[in-house]
Amino acid sequence: MTIFENLESNVYSYARSFPVVFDRAEGAALYDSEGNRYIDFLAGAGTLNYGHNNPHCKKALIDYISGDGIAHGLDMHTRAKAEFLEAFQKYILEPRKMDYRLQFTGPTGTNAVEAAMKLARKVTGRQNIIAFTNGFHGVSLGAAAATGNQHHRGGCGVALGGVTRLPYDGYMGNGLDSTRLLDKMLGDASSGVDAPAAVILETVQGEGGLNVASTRWLKSLEAVCRRHGILLIIDDIQAGCGRTGTFFSFEQMGISPDIVTLSKSLSAFGLPFAMVMLKPEHDQWAPGEHNGTFRGNNHAFVTAKAALETYWADDTFAKDVQRKSGILTNRLARIAALGGSGQFQPKGRGMMQGISCRNGEVAGKIVRRCFEDRLVIETSGPDSEVVKILCPLAISDEDLNAGLDILERSVRHVLSQDLSMAA
Repeated sequence: MTIFENLESNVYSYARSFPVVFDRAEGAALYDSEGNRYIDFLAGAGTLNYGHNNPHCKKALIDYISGDGIAHGLDMHTRAKAEFLEAFQKYILEPRKMDYRLQFTGPTGTNAVEAAMKLARKVTGRQNIIAFTNGFHGVSLGAAAATGNQHHRGGCGVALGGVTRLPYDGYMGNGLDSTRLLDKMLGDASSGVDAPAAVILETVQGEGGLNVASTRWLKSLEAVCRRHGILLIIDDIQAGCGRTGTFFSFEQMGISPDIVTLSKSLSAFGLPFAMVMLKPEHDQWAPGEHNGTFRGNNHAFVTAKAALETYWADDTFAKDVQRKSGILTNRLARIAALGGSGQFQPKGRGMMQGISCRNGEVAGKIVRRCFEDRLVIETSGPDSEVVKILCPLAISDEDLNAGLDILERSVRHVLSQDLSMAA
C-alpha cells in the first residue's frame, strides 16, 4: 500500500472505502492480492454490466489483438468500427425503429455530455441548458455546470454558467409538477429563464440517489420541449446498456430523445468508450468541430460488438435482467422492513436499486460492514445516504442472493449496534 500513499494524488476516492489491493476479477467477483473473494455490487460504477472479463468479449478482443487489428485510428474508417456500427444498427436501432447518427467522442461519459450540450447550442443558436436537481453529468466544466452535486461543482474553481436548474420529478413531493413550472416560465418573458437550447436529464439518477422519473413526467417534459423548440437530451451513461431491463432506460416511456449519451458499459469490457446518438436533422457538426485523439476506441468496438451479438440478438438477456430486477425489488423491500417505519426506503428501477437510509452515517456503516463481509458496494445521494446496488447484469442468481444476504446481515448488524448504543 505504501506506493499508493507515496505517489498517488489525494483525489482518489474508492480506494478509501475499499482499502485492499485487488489483483484479478471474473464475472461478479473481485479477488484481492491475498486471494480473498469479494462479490462486486459496484461493477465499475455501472461499467461492467456483463461482468469482469466477460468470456465472449475477452475472446473477441484477444483474437483481434493477435491478428494485429488497428488499436488506434483517430476517426478513420476501420473494420472494427464498421462491424460495431453494423451490429448496433442490426441489434439496437432497427428493432426499436430508431433513426440516429452515431458520434464517437473522447472516451469518457463527461465528454459525450460536453458534445451533446455543445451540439444543442449549435443547432438551436441558444445558450441556456435546463438541468435538474440531483443530476450528475460529469465533472468537466460544461458537464459540471449541469451537475447538481456541490462537491463536484466546487472542485471546478470557476463560476459555472449557462444552466438553469429545476426540480426533478418528485423533488418537491407530489405538490409540484416541474414540467408545468417550466412551461409556464418559458411562456413568460419576465420569468428570468432564457430560452434553452436543451433539457438534459437521467431517467434514473444514479449518483443523485436512485431517483426515478415517472413516465407521465417524462412525456410531459418531452411535450414542453416540442412546444418551445428545445432539444431533449437523455443521459443514459449509467442507466443505459440494459441496466433498467431494456437497452435504453427510456424505451418503455414512449419518448423519443433528440440526443442520447452512452458510455460506461457500452464497451462491455471496461474499456473507455463514449458515444452520442443524435437525430439526423441535428447532425450539423463541421468536420473535426468536436474531436479528441482517442475518439473511437477500436478495442472497445470489438468488445461492444461481441456483447451486442451475445446478449442483444433477441430479448432473452433483457427478460433475465427483468427477472433479476424482481428478485432485487423483493429482497430490498424485505431488508428495508427490518428498520421499521422511516428507517429505510427502497429506491430505484431495474438493476439500479438500493436502500435510502435515514442519513449518510447509517449508510456508511452498512457499506463498511458489507466490505468486512466481502461485498463491494457504494453509496449515492446528496448525503451519501443511499446504499446503491450496481452489480453486473450477468450475475448468477447464487452471487446475487449471496450479496443480498451480506447486505441484509450488515443492516441487521448496524441496527443492533444502534439499539445497543441507545440502551
